[in-house]
Amino acid sequence: MIDRRALITRHNPVYAKLAKEAPLSVGNGAFCFTADFTGLQTFSAEYAAGEDAFPLCAMAEWGWHSYAGAPKNDSLVRFEPFDTWGRNVGYAVDETGQETVFRGLRQNAHKFHLGKIAFELEGAALSLDNTKPLKQRLNIWEGVLYSEFTIDGVPVKTETLVHPEEDAVYVRSSSPLIKAGKLRVALTFPYGSHKKSAADFTVPLLHKTSFSRKADGVFMFEREMDGTRYRVTASGGGAGVDAGFHEDVHSAIFTPRYGTRNETLELAFRFEPRRVPAMALLDESQTPPRPCQSGASCFDAAKTACTAFWEQYWMQGGALDLSQSSDSRAHELERRVVLSQRLTAIQSRGRLPPAETGLACNSWYGKFHFEMYYWHMAHFALWGRKEELKKSLAYYKIILPAARKIAASQGYQGARWPKMCDPSAYNTPSSIAVLLIWQQPHPIMLAELCRRAGEGKEFLAEYRDVIVETAEFMASFLRWDGGRYVLGPPYIPAQERHDPAIVLNAAYELEYFRWGLRQADVWLKRLGEPPRFGSVADRLALPAHKDGVYLAHEHCPDTFTKTPFYTDHPSMLAMYGVLNSKAVDPALMSATLDKALAVWDMDTFYGWDFPMLSMCAARLGRRKDALRLLLMEKPKNTYLSNGHNKQTGNNDLPLYLPGNAGLLLATAMMAAGWDDDGGEPAPGFPNDGSFVIETENLVKYL
Repeated sequence: MIDRRALITRHNPVYAKLAKEAPLSVGNGAFCFTADFTGLQTFSAEYAAGEDAFPLCAMAEWGWHSYAGAPKNDSLVRFEPFDTWGRNVGYAVDETGQETVFRGLRQNAHKFHLGKIAFELEGAALSLDNTKPLKQRLNIWEGVLYSEFTIDGVPVKTETLVHPEEDAVYVRSSSPLIKAGKLRVALTFPYGSHKKSAADFTVPLLHKTSFSRKADGVFMFEREMDGTRYRVTASGGGAGVDAGFHEDVHSAIFTPRYGTRNETLELAFRFEPRRVPAMALLDESQTPPRPCQSGASCFDAAKTACTAFWEQYWMQGGALDLSQSSDSRAHELERRVVLSQRLTAIQSRGRLPPAETGLACNSWYGKFHFEMYYWHMAHFALWGRKEELKKSLAYYKIILPAARKIAASQGYQGARWPKMCDPSAYNTPSSIAVLLIWQQPHPIMLAELCRRAGEGKEFLAEYRDVIVETAEFMASFLRWDGGRYVLGPPYIPAQERHDPAIVLNAAYELEYFRWGLRQADVWLKRLGEPPRFGSVADRLALPAHKDGVYLAHEHCPDTFTKTPFYTDHPSMLAMYGVLNSKAVDPALMSATLDKALAVWDMDTFYGWDFPMLSMCAARLGRRKDALRLLLMEKPKNTYLSNGHNKQTGNNDLPLYLPGNAGLLLATAMMAAGWDDDGGEPAPGFPNDGSFVIETENLVKYL
């Protein structure tokens, strides 16, 4: 039996110096708070400065804002016609001459920073000159961040956590400076922003904050920004707390009540939505506020709940222990696995698909990308946590009417899922996004992974319409050319380097559609219904190849010889790794992997490309390559001390959750195996004795 506490705690991040590039976060999957070395957001400006900066935000999955006057729909957008087998289909791909509405729809709604919580020093400014980190430790077994630092040589200790069931930050800080009345805590509200920082502190007149005292040591803030309204309840335990509010800068200062001061200050900040227009499709109801009452140790109660939740989380899911391995890479892989489990747990367990930077900061305005949903979420099913996947998988059911409208507006049957959207499911205009199609089979794949992880007949019936209507769209998107069904044009494949007007039978999309159509029939048979899509799948074109290697698509003979075709994602490799395509010749695929490794510009990869290649190598039986590719030292495969997969060189992505989640997916596959793996233990790891693999509760992949 794996000693799970030892497994988890040996990878606790511990800092003994300033680490601005890798701040630490606490969260509950739907709300996240990222802190600096003080345990709060005292130096958020300093952390946000410079290249590849990592902003410090407090974000919730319900925290969406639109600027005043933002366009609400695409009624004014010009759609460009694309010839689609003799008929025109319009896509919103060109902003020329319509920049305002085009960009307005892209930027709104966006996620926003709910409020900065920071230390202040009475009568003096805090700076990195007079404030020095001593030690910071994130105990990931219990979910609590411990920070120690000095201000002008005087020690300060802080504990920070997020409640597992509330969108609330709890803080306990101790210092002689608190007893002296000099050190205090400020809560400052920004205006929303579509930018990476998700905050604008320079426009106080564009938003409103009302302040009231509700009880002894309990304070209420009502917030309004352009129609988005939310509430913050602040409360203090222990000796009691006073608060003063500065309306002109939307800031409140919290101090221990005079006459009762000791060295400890306890505070809780609870955030809840009141009206969020972008969330209209979802139930906005939240648990009623339960503020701490003066004199009670609210922090201790929250810490008990937090530690109980995380202990249960770590004990119940899957586990992978590599500690007995002699290979020097084992410890680093185990570290990445443990920290990636935690990061996806605090960022990606809500009712909505996560953004690529989760709840840490804004990427693509905080919108989520449906083509990345598989890479974000598939691992939960394999790591014994299918319930976490099911929370956001249900979003497909909610937006099914919107997906039907997209398909019907383009002359297709079934449901066409959007690509880049906010909770309203509006498909954001884009020169690329609206033409992607590889997100279409994802609900079939993810539902099937849930079934394999233990879901039964009721689940089959629950997702029947989502799966069937997904397949209906895919079948109607295909065309009969007189001898076979073909895929496209127009569309843009996962490798976004191709002219949508000429793309024909892109390898990954072709096999993913084939798999999805056949799997939809399997789903129908399980429900006692006749199959409907197999005849189309059986007559679908085969992936194109030339000179002994698979091509990106049928009209791209220069896949490996001309730029830009050997940049970005080598997605033809996904059809034998991510998928187990029976149309693939393993010898051809192995040669294709070798060719890609020889010529591809890997600096243009994203974080999920490395797990994708690893999965391909594992399925090919190339065990050593699978491990080497998963841990390859490349800019976009950088894993920071906080565990985040940083896309080095991309200022927009100081973290990239699809990389973390993809690592978990590939590692689970390598350790637990896949269909047709031959039955050997840990079939994706080297079998030379250098790796000793201990696993619990992992589910076999497709």
